[in-house]
Amino acid sequence: MPGSQPPIALTIAGSDSGGGAGIQADLKTFHARGVHGLSTITAITSQNTRGVSAVHTVPLTHIRSQLDALFDDFPIAAVKTGMLGSAAITRLVAREMAARKPAWLVVDPVMIATSGARLLDEHAVDALTEELIPLADILTPNLPEAEALLGHPIKTAAQCHAAGEALLALGAGAVLLKGGHGRGSEVVDRYYDARGMLELCHPRLPLEGHGTGCTLAAAIAAGLARDSSPRSAVRRAVAYVHRALQRGYRPGSGSAHVMRH
Repeated sequence: MPGSQPPIALTIAGSDSGGGAGIQADLKTFHARGVHGLSTITAITSQNTRGVSAVHTVPLTHIRSQLDALFDDFPIAAVKTGMLGSAAITRLVAREMAARKPAWLVVDPVMIATSGARLLDEHAVDALTEELIPLADILTPNLPEAEALLGHPIKTAAQCHAAGEALLALGAGAVLLKGGHGRGSEVVDRYYDARGMLELCHPRLPLEGHGTGCTLAAAIAAGLARDSSPRSAVRRAVAYVHRALQRGYRPGSGSAHVMRH
């Protein structure tokens, strides 16, 4: 007898050959959170735990054909975007999301890898802010990404609050401003929506994990696909990533990976 039908979520992102971030992290997270995962690959990276050595963006026609194949067949409950690589890909994905109108869209504005390698063309920031972010139900920038989107440094708690409000004004339904790049013994993630601001605090761990941002955004998308409210999906995803990082491990000689199950 067939089992129950899991909800379906789609990730639109780059491939990480090391398995710690990107499409690979998203699909592992979808599976761990009880969701059937689909993928559209925007870029192929050559990377390991020590860094990214090469990036090849996928032609626009092939990105579009992947999306056509998936939306033609699957009842997609939520979409998550990650590494898009270029302004042209960002604009294509924005047009596709505007046309297809998924019930939920989580935008992780991936710009720089854990190793410091740039994963988004500098010219793509305008495409993000003008075309894709206004379609997002939840935007999930870390502090460096928020600084790039807004064009100024964010150092203090007051600046974080102002940044959260400014990011929300870009048009997303909600913003999760991640605090992992901050300082102090506690990580403070700040969630902003029409109801106000919610702080999610947890102890800072000594392990710096690779792919935590991808995992968090994918876990949020999985929660939305499973009919959680946005606030509930964010709360559960933040707690899930903290537990996954607590059980992190080092498969290579560089950054740690999180344990997703």
